[in-house]
Amino acid sequence: MKLKLIPDETNIAFTKGRMIAFVFSAILLAASAALVAMTGLNLGVDFKGGVTVEVSNDTAIDIQSVREAVGALGLGEPQVQQIESLDGTRPGVVVTIQQQDEDSAAELLTNADLPADADKAESVQFAALSKVKGALQTLLGDAVSFEREEVVGPTVSGELIRAGITAVILAIAMMLIYIWLRFEWQFSVGAILALAHDVTLTLGVFALTRIEFNLPIIAALLTIVGYSMNDTVVVYDRVRENLRKYKKKPLAELLDLSINETLTRTVMTSVTTLLALIALYVLGGDVLRGFTFAMIWGVVVGTYSSIFVASPLLLLLGVKRDWSKIPAEGSAPATA
Repeated sequence: MKLKLIPDETNIAFTKGRMIAFVFSAILLAASAALVAMTGLNLGVDFKGGVTVEVSNDTAIDIQSVREAVGALGLGEPQVQQIESLDGTRPGVVVTIQQQDEDSAAELLTNADLPADADKAESVQFAALSKVKGALQTLLGDAVSFEREEVVGPTVSGELIRAGITAVILAIAMMLIYIWLRFEWQFSVGAILALAHDVTLTLGVFALTRIEFNLPIIAALLTIVGYSMNDTVVVYDRVRENLRKYKKKPLAELLDLSINETLTRTVMTSVTTLLALIALYVLGGDVLRGFTFAMIWGVVVGTYSSIFVASPLLLLLGVKRDWSKIPAEGSAPATA
């Protein structure tokens, strides 16, 4: 007996509810834009600059004790996340301290172990790193092992912000060109609007939840762009095939037919992807949680937009009906 999430043949009139979907999406987009503008994103060390230290120990590490020990240094409120090694034998924590103000350089640089080639701004961050390591060494003793140390200065963090924004914009632009060349400009505009919809809603949910926004989230955004575009291209490809077959069928009915014909594939792909992501979210630990949350949200939003945003937009933009004067080999007659 086969498990079927979607029947083999469906006849759902998706385009009839397009105005409801458009209004719903418009409300979500406005709310997302307002959240990002008013509260901003909870930028991580990658984008704000600062210090990250990952330590492990033979015995369990009390997060509250680590937070109090590092917090007593006067370097700002530390972020402490508990982690474990892959074999579960060495528990550990990741401690993150925000970028330090250069005005505190005189105190921080005292007795600090600094690299010889560091400038003043970087020296302050390295001094903060030295103090954090000292506090952890004192708290946890000789058994502590420093697994990872990262220092991101203001110059590097600014470059990372620009690189991240550029990567997302270039990805969307290349997608636009690809769809334009493969289909028609109407398909390209519809696909790009759907992508912008997905990215904006993802930024909005991060502004709402205050989950740390760092470089792995940029990677998740790029993956969401690719996943959403893949879903949209599958539907658009079927739309183009049906435009060849049914040259007199009303466009709304043709779009519904195309979406229904690809619905099983769309839902099954999304569900299987979500199963893997949910397992990673639950079992992957705090370090991967932000990335997997972004991916889960992106899969849900991307599936929604490919059905209720990208396809109905073709009704507003219009499409060329005479894709081929001769029907494709093996296709149905050119009448509906």
